[in-house]
Amino acid sequence: MKIGTIDIGTNSMRLLIANYRDGKLINRKKYVNTTRIGQGVDKQGYITDDAIERNIKALVEFSNICKGENCEKIYCMGTSALRDSKNKDVFVKLAKDKAGIDVDIISGEKESNLGFRGVLEGIENAKDILVIDIGGGSTEFIIGNKDGIRFSKSENVGALRMTEKFLHQDPINDNEFERMSNFIYEEIKNTLEYIRNDKVKKLVGIGGTITSLSSMNQELEVYSMEKIHNSKISLSEIELILQNLKKMTLNDKKSLKGLQPKRADIITAGVEILHTIMKNLEIKEITVSEYDNLEGLMCQNIKNMS
Repeated sequence: MKIGTIDIGTNSMRLLIANYRDGKLINRKKYVNTTRIGQGVDKQGYITDDAIERNIKALVEFSNICKGENCEKIYCMGTSALRDSKNKDVFVKLAKDKAGIDVDIISGEKESNLGFRGVLEGIENAKDILVIDIGGGSTEFIIGNKDGIRFSKSENVGALRMTEKFLHQDPINDNEFERMSNFIYEEIKNTLEYIRNDKVKKLVGIGGTITSLSSMNQELEVYSMEKIHNSKISLSEIELILQNLKKMTLNDKKSLKGLQPKRADIITAGVEILHTIMKNLEIKEITVSEYDNLEGLMCQNIKNMS
């Protein structure tokens, strides 16, 4: 059976189309559109008219792709920005009217669980792992193994949210960067403290910041799911990339190998969130997963059908 799953994230909207056969997802295809539904939500509390229009247009396109691929079902979830916006109902109604899509706005906890479930699909014999998902609006932390999840927390620090809040100069101003860095640490320090005491050693990362970081680290001319999945990035490589990003102008970043130009303005904040996490947990390496909450959503719904 062929299914489509859509994730309306704060920074981008993503679509996964895959066949489900004999308990496995095969022929996975992913599409990404940087739609920024969360632009300004942190400040105003509302999704702007422009952002609504952009996202409905993208949703219609994704719906048409699913129809063209003969998907039997389409499932769609909304995350951080939709959770936080006061006019989410307007968007949900338009999505149904214009694209024929039911948008399920999920809690941070459910988002964490779906991300973890997706990761498990993509790794062999998962012992205890810490999964982090750095999104545009929030970062999810999940600890568990194949038997289930024992800790999950969603924190309101994300690449787009932190950029809007702190980074207003180009190239990045050191004082603004330091204020952002301190804020990130203060927001997540209790969660980090809990994780440190748990003594989990293996770190797996999902989401656009982390897959982009791997792509930059490998200097990929063309994004490749195969080259990204299960790739590793060391803390020292992250620190080197971060030092370079801090010095570069936005235009320089847009032409970096491995980085989508539309992500260039928020990548530094995203990388600093990861840097803060790894440095404080004293974890020297992260494994990147190309299986995430889209695969999680697909597997959950297949299970519910059977």
